[in-house]
Amino acid sequence: MIVRNDSPRASLFGNRDYRHLFGAQVVALFGTGLTTVALGLLAYELAGERAGAVLGTALALKMVVYVTIAPVAGAFADRVPRRALLVTLDSVRAASVLALPFVTEIWQVYVLIVVLQSASAAFTPTFQAVLPDILSDERDYTRALSASQLASSMETLLSPMLAAALLSVLSFHWLFTGTTAGFLVSALLVVTARVPRARPSARTGLADRLSAGVRIFLTTPRLRGVLALNLAVAGAGAMVMVNTVNYTRDALGRGDADVALLLGAHGAGTILVALALPPVLERFPERRIMLTGSAALCTGVVAAVALSSAHSGDWRWPAVVLVWAVIGAGTGLVLTPVGRVLRRSADEADRPAVFAAQFSLSHACWLLSYPIAGWLVTASGFTRGWLALSLLTVVGTVAATRLWPRTDQSG
Repeated sequence: MIVRNDSPRASLFGNRDYRHLFGAQVVALFGTGLTTVALGLLAYELAGERAGAVLGTALALKMVVYVTIAPVAGAFADRVPRRALLVTLDSVRAASVLALPFVTEIWQVYVLIVVLQSASAAFTPTFQAVLPDILSDERDYTRALSASQLASSMETLLSPMLAAALLSVLSFHWLFTGTTAGFLVSALLVVTARVPRARPSARTGLADRLSAGVRIFLTTPRLRGVLALNLAVAGAGAMVMVNTVNYTRDALGRGDADVALLLGAHGAGTILVALALPPVLERFPERRIMLTGSAALCTGVVAAVALSSAHSGDWRWPAVVLVWAVIGAGTGLVLTPVGRVLRRSADEADRPAVFAAQFSLSHACWLLSYPIAGWLVTASGFTRGWLALSLLTVVGTVAATRLWPRTDQSG
């Protein structure tokens, strides 16, 4: 029997099952962050000046795997016990990371990255689909979504700091060992939680099961709006994730500490929104909040384009800090309520497929925006590259406004 916190006064973290699953998520997130740092150093050790190309290929493989594997995981998530599946996937991730320090060829890195990210592509949507089943109270579920967004943002901020502290006393190879331990702790926490089995889907054909989530997205107006908002987030997010280092160092002439500060401003914007949003979602519909966030993203990317055309002036630094914080806040406003919208848009049996479709389709948007941020900015400069990314963000926002009916205020 699953323990549920249905009382509005009950503490979210008083739910033992949720507490253990959230702990598993946090530990795995920080493990993944350490792996990202260590992988860059491993690429440099193996490839030297070609490390950028190796790391870029690894990240591209990650996105391709995310887009293709998640729907397969969603199609079969109701056929196996979800706790056993999550533990198995954590174990696969631990084994893959543990093997990375022993590779001697670049192709071996690619193979292990495919295995690692395939497990992550199956783990994340399965985990997300479990939460609505153990948190039946809408307010608890909303707070859980905010906590997940907060955890993701804190990982982005703190993982590099933790890695830097460890690297001051250890070889980077030990980061892989720490990550392996993190995934094993995540698996242990999942084992100690009670995870209900998914309600069996009535869909029987393989093609029907594989395409169910995407079909639900394309035939549900509000989910078509969510898909468009994914494009807006990817356009603005790629600008921050890919171009912050070069813009800070090359265009502004500032140091590594300022790179971290600028990324911290973006993360702080997301964190503040994640903390403030639960009571707001009790008063305002998801559509209004998410479109407000997308409008903030549009404001941020247009301001960034304007900044990129200015080639001097000390005012640019405080301006870009503010712009990055606005983009972070807009990202939090769009992404935090997504789980509520997905939960209301599919019955219980279809939830794994819908969460998997969101995972896959959102990463498909990043697969489009990452090359623009990397290749076009490198070839044509910040202004032209950011103008293209701004176009993605604006198009996504306008499309979401039109695709998500104004009368559909319930999410």
